[in-house]
Amino acid sequence: MSDAAQPTAAEVRAAAEAIKTALDRHLAAVERRSGEDDPAVYEAFNQLAAAAEAYDELLYDRYDEVTPFEIPGAEETLPPYTGPEEPNALSVLIRRDYAVAEPQRLLAQAQRIEAADDESTGAEAAGTVHGALGILFGEFEPDEIASRHKEFGLEEGDSTLWVTAAEEPADPGEWLEAPFESIDPQHVVCRFDVSAVFDDEIDDLEDIEDLEDLEDEEETDDDLEDEPELDGDEDLEPLDADR
Repeated sequence: MSDAAQPTAAEVRAAAEAIKTALDRHLAAVERRSGEDDPAVYEAFNQLAAAAEAYDELLYDRYDEVTPFEIPGAEETLPPYTGPEEPNALSVLIRRDYAVAEPQRLLAQAQRIEAADDESTGAEAAGTVHGALGILFGEFEPDEIASRHKEFGLEEGDSTLWVTAAEEPADPGEWLEAPFESIDPQHVVCRFDVSAVFDDEIDDLEDIEDLEDLEDEEETDDDLEDEPELDGDEDLEPLDADR
């Protein structure tokens, strides 16, 4: 980045002041919030996140430094719940991703299912990966596949589960063509995400902790090596009883 494009010190200072103001507003909103999902708290949170991100970017551009904290952006959080207080219906949306890690194992399982099926029309479907997947998911419930995915040559990817509330159950067949398009984010009661990204972050933290422990052990060993050795009683002075 050229010097002309760098933010000025005054701009960085103004961004720091904006964080202080956003912190005060967020605390004030929390102190007077009207409920668990108060929109004012949600808005103040987003303002604080935006101010922190702006300050972090300016600080890095100007001084090549970063802040020691991270506030998730608004896109990483659910909006405040505005659905029915006493819902009469709920929907559970689940997405699970898999990779076909062992195609031969998948094909063998599909062929075994077809062989045990008296109404099987032949091994044509079990001879292709997409056909084998159709047989597998037609035979087993998704939860059973999730628990036995390795047996079927599959490798787990990311997954997410959303629970949404509604006043009344949907009409039969109403959403089958586009099951995920009509979901209102403000009717989501809770969500649970599983991702390899989270595991990688934990592994990175564990690697850092292991490295720090190793460095501490090495420093301790070095300190012990630097201590003078005593040869018998030669370096010991007799105690003076008058002292």
